[in-house]
Amino acid sequence: MKWSVGVEAEGDRVLSREEIVELADAVAVADGIATGIGTNRYGAQLVVQAGSRDEAIEKATQEFAQAAARAGLPAWPVARAEAVSEAEDLGDIVDLGDVVDLGEAGGFGGPGPGVPAPGLGGSGLAGPGVPGPGLAGDSGG
Repeated sequence: MKWSVGVEAEGDRVLSREEIVELADAVAVADGIATGIGTNRYGAQLVVQAGSRDEAIEKATQEFAQAAARAGLPAWPVARAEAVSEAEDLGDIVDLGDVVDLGEAGGFGGPGPGVPAPGLGGSGLAGPGVPGPGLAGDSGG
């Protein structure tokens, strides 16, 4: 299973943009992104294959340490490590509970049935015959 693992190391000095760019290059091989410009922490979000959360964190932490060494960063202690599985991530997206039919709710972002949307002037986005407040320089109608 795929896991997205966030790992951060904390130390005693502020990191430069160039150092984090080097880390970003080093973690890119693991579909990673890096963080930490202007802070006393450097971190990465890595994608790893693992059978469990603990295994994912262990693998990602090892890859993170190797990437930090390749980037020339100090070997600071890990301050945070957390993992989310592909299944958990998809579960958050799919398990929406009470799903509202947008057609019944007045359309995407609309105020509801029978309530005119504010519209964007004469663009017709508010619906036929519903004048909107208009944009700057627009006649509104």
